[in-house]
Amino acid sequence: MSNRFSMELIHLPATLTDWIAAIGVVMSLALVVFLPIELVRLRRQGKLARAAMKEMLTSASPVVPTILTGGVVLAFITSLYTTAAHFQWSAIATTPLSALLCLLLVDLLYYLDHRSAHRVRAYWSIAHSVHHSSHQYDQTTALRVSFVDGFISPWFYLPAVLIGFDPLLVGASLGFILGYQQWVHTESVGKLPWLDPWLNTPSNHRVHHGAQKQYLDKNYGAVLMIWDRIFGSYEPEVEPVRYGLTEPIGSSHPWTVHVHEAKRLLHDVWQESKAANRWRMLWKPPGWRAEP
Repeated sequence: MSNRFSMELIHLPATLTDWIAAIGVVMSLALVVFLPIELVRLRRQGKLARAAMKEMLTSASPVVPTILTGGVVLAFITSLYTTAAHFQWSAIATTPLSALLCLLLVDLLYYLDHRSAHRVRAYWSIAHSVHHSSHQYDQTTALRVSFVDGFISPWFYLPAVLIGFDPLLVGASLGFILGYQQWVHTESVGKLPWLDPWLNTPSNHRVHHGAQKQYLDKNYGAVLMIWDRIFGSYEPEVEPVRYGLTEPIGSSHPWTVHVHEAKRLLHDVWQESKAANRWRMLWKPPGWRAEP
């Protein structure tokens, strides 16, 4: 009785789903550990200039619209997954084994979501390009996420709910893999030979943020690199990474960061004379152009 009272007193998670969600939150706190280390490293290297600090603040700026729209996004996801739960093929009880299987499935679905965010220009332009627009790479880069993503990304995880996993478990699993990715946004950790081939690590994710040709559209995985190996998108870090977009936006203004690629897409669609090609431009990869 006293042990149970103690658990309630300190608000420990009571279910397996709660534990998974809590671990995700704890992992996201890597920012508190790694950011001070990065600041010290940059200062010692003489790179902690005003421009660098301004870029960090720009990367952190999406936190504001994310907080402001958080309630709407949560309501949208809750409604979407609650509705999907009514069409489940069967209900899968949450056990240690099913929770592990759910994590694996969500990790695979994240790969598909992430790959789509790079290969579908509409998705890339209005949401995911924001995350890749910085020429710096540090813990604040992980915060550089468009709030629009909260209305697009959840659709990719519907299969996990429709198969029969508890929507709360699916949400907790997604929180887990998102929390895991906080620590990989750093240059303070070098290569990890025992982990790099199989897990998403700072080295692997630096490649993902690279603007060089050999690094484009590589290493989409959230936690595991096995999906990249299976689908042929794995690339190890060889030469130093040059971060940012292939066509830099040349601005640290938060508004420009959020709308630059969307404006480019609208411009290109407007310039295209054929309706069919306009439609293709939305769904084809960035840089696609119709044959003359």
